[in-house]
Amino acid sequence: MTYPPNVRTAPQHVPAQPPAPVPAPRRSPWSGSAARLRAAATTEPGRLQILGALLALLVLAFGAVTSVEISDRTAAADDVVSRSQPLSAEAANIYRSLADADTAAASGFLAGAEEPDDVRARYEKDIKDASRLLVKAASTTDASSPSGQEIATLNQGLPRYTGLIERARANNRQGLPLGGAYLRYANQEMSGELLPAAERLYTAETGRLDRDYDSARAWPFFSLGLGAVALGGLFWAQRRNYRRTNRVFNHGLLVATAASTVLLLWLAVGHTVARAELQDADVRGQQSLDVLNQARINSLKARANELLTVVARGAVLTADGRNDKYETDYSTGMKALGEELGTARRLADDSQGGAPVTSAINGASEWQGRHRTARKTDDNGDYEGTLKQIIGAKDSTGESFNRVDGALEKALAHEQGEFTRAAEDGRGALGGLPIGAAALAVLAAVAAIGGGNRRLSEYR
Repeated sequence: MTYPPNVRTAPQHVPAQPPAPVPAPRRSPWSGSAARLRAAATTEPGRLQILGALLALLVLAFGAVTSVEISDRTAAADDVVSRSQPLSAEAANIYRSLADADTAAASGFLAGAEEPDDVRARYEKDIKDASRLLVKAASTTDASSPSGQEIATLNQGLPRYTGLIERARANNRQGLPLGGAYLRYANQEMSGELLPAAERLYTAETGRLDRDYDSARAWPFFSLGLGAVALGGLFWAQRRNYRRTNRVFNHGLLVATAASTVLLLWLAVGHTVARAELQDADVRGQQSLDVLNQARINSLKARANELLTVVARGAVLTADGRNDKYETDYSTGMKALGEELGTARRLADDSQGGAPVTSAINGASEWQGRHRTARKTDDNGDYEGTLKQIIGAKDSTGESFNRVDGALEKALAHEQGEFTRAAEDGRGALGGLPIGAAALAVLAAVAAIGGGNRRLSEYR
């Protein structure tokens, strides 16, 4: 056997493969921007560009925040003048119209079968005014809100009340005693349902007015703080510029500082004036209106109770069965009226507001004296003499009541004027500030960038 020769072959050379390349780490856009920003910050031109951009952003933020905050306060002040206070006044007028209608109905009933035309006209006017104001209030109020629910209650109860009054009149014209019972039922409907609902409506609308007051008078702390920071940044930039170049002024930064200073002063002074005027409208106007409205309503309720005392002739007693209910309610109402008139006199800050309140106080005192005389006459069994002292044209409690009511109407008109003037001045103090803030902020930003570019030109 032959074998192949034992020959060792040389190994073949295999070229080495180069290592696979390692991919470079992917850099996010943010990291690239940060790197460029760090590179720019190492040179003075780069620092100037960054500083100018930051100053521009700062003053623009100051202007934007000021515009937004003052717009909110202007809107709240406008609501005080044109929405919430008028609604509060209308709610008070609804209350007054209903109370006055009840008084007129009782007065007409006491006059006998032939109701005086002026008393009938007064009653009808009160009912029409209340209905009109309820329709107006319903059109501007959410039906599901507390105010909307009270308006619904009034709309449902008013037809029932007027129906009872018409039945009382019909029976009274025929000389039937049942007329007095219907009048008392009508008064129970008014005092037990309608007037409490009207009072709750007035309270709800007054609460809305108070919230608008608070919104309008709230200090714009964020705007003021941002303005102080913006001015601090501008002063620091100018100081830095002076220390590095020995130049006293940079015109661009100087204009930016001036614009920011004007805006900050306008903001501080304008809002301070607006806040003071709105506070004045509240103290000198709305608080007096609240007290005077309540005083007028209590005088009307007291008058209605006085008339019903004569109509019922002791048929309706208090819960303990000891006293005449209507006479007791009259005394309670007159006591509240005296306290409210005293408060109104303290709140009146001029002769035009104080004179009618003083007249009302004198009229209330005269009314109480004549009422005591009428009660003595009634207790002696002189019904005709009592009627003369209660609803007579002269020297009667009705004459005194009319004096009180007329004086309170005059005082309310004066205080409403005081409120309107002060509230409109408060709203006017903020006028133009939102637009002015935006314009001044843009001017300051452009000037700040221009001031930085001026320095950059020295490096080219």
